[in-house]
Amino acid sequence: MRNILKLVVLGLVVAGMFFGVIYGKKYLENKPKIERNKYVAFADEVWGIIKDNYWNKLSDEQLNKIYVLGLEKIASQSGVMVPTTREGLKELLREEIGKRKTDEEKENLVVQLSDIVLANLEPFARSRLYSLKEEQELSNNVNNINPTVDRYQELGVDRGASQAAIEEAFKKKPEAKKAYEILSDPESKKNYDLAGIEPTMEYRLIRPRIAYIHLTRFSPTTIDELSRVSEKLDKNSQADSLIFDLRDNIGGAIDGLPYFLGPFIGNDRYAYQFWHQGEKQDFKTVTDWLPGLVRYKKVVILINENSQSTAEVMAAVLKKYNVGILTGVRSKGWGTVEKIYEIKNQISDKTKYSVFLVHSVTLREDGLPIEGRGVEPVINLNDKSWEREMMKYFEYPPMVEAIKELWK
Repeated sequence: MRNILKLVVLGLVVAGMFFGVIYGKKYLENKPKIERNKYVAFADEVWGIIKDNYWNKLSDEQLNKIYVLGLEKIASQSGVMVPTTREGLKELLREEIGKRKTDEEKENLVVQLSDIVLANLEPFARSRLYSLKEEQELSNNVNNINPTVDRYQELGVDRGASQAAIEEAFKKKPEAKKAYEILSDPESKKNYDLAGIEPTMEYRLIRPRIAYIHLTRFSPTTIDELSRVSEKLDKNSQADSLIFDLRDNIGGAIDGLPYFLGPFIGNDRYAYQFWHQGEKQDFKTVTDWLPGLVRYKKVVILINENSQSTAEVMAAVLKKYNVGILTGVRSKGWGTVEKIYEIKNQISDKTKYSVFLVHSVTLREDGLPIEGRGVEPVINLNDKSWEREMMKYFEYPPMVEAIKELWK
């Protein structure tokens, strides 16, 4: 009996060892491979970022083809077979990297290749490989910070100068208008002193009853500026008409648009849409009407061929909700939304790279992409009959005259 029991136990042990070997082999076969080649790991991570986050759906083979074209361009060769899988591309990269002798040559290959691939994604040259310096420059641009210009020096006053000193300096240097506008306004001056942030709006009365606001770009401070500007215009005038100028607006921080559109169309309203890999994403407003804007009964929104990006989205929303009359010429047609993606597998500690990628395209009021199409005005100022058309909306000649002056 004991011998039989021993045989049974031995059989179970052997069987366990057998199945353990089989299971272990299968586990090792299916276990994700850790890429040991840092150059391949870098390029492969960029590949993954594009595949998962790029606005358009790409198959592995489609993306690999762009990589192969990039390799052919770098190596000045042709006829390279396009791999059908991600692993196949990694094998090709290992082979190409292996042909380079020095670490510098290998790094240059994958950095140059990654940038070429990103630049060749549609729309061309919108996506790029960014260095830490370029990423910082982008951050400054989005936040409307210009570290190369000192507005105090431009006006010729010291930091901490009194308002009287600023006024006096401007009389002597009227050409320093931008510096004066920033430093003469207490809130703008405060933002500039704290973080170097410059204002994004110009405003004034251009007729006794017509207020004018020119939004030059969008930044994180724009919504606060709008509140202050509308309050000042509301307090110091009897204006019942508004020209809201989006001409030459280069866009900027689109994340704040749900806050910025609420004052114009109300809270919890469907405002605009993004298109990402075959799906639409809706964005609703998260702020309510602004009393300083509600007072205006006659509103004109101006756009031109240099109105782009976030400004085009805003123009399309205001057009959809009939907030005034969209006037001017067709906008630029720059309808992409970009985002910075961190790369974890850096090649060295000397230079840090990130991926600047178009992750969505914006849609205009009719559901079509803004990219390449722009936003069409309701009244086109290139039409000879535009004045007559404007008078159909507003029988108010001062508005027509003001638009003519601004358009010049």
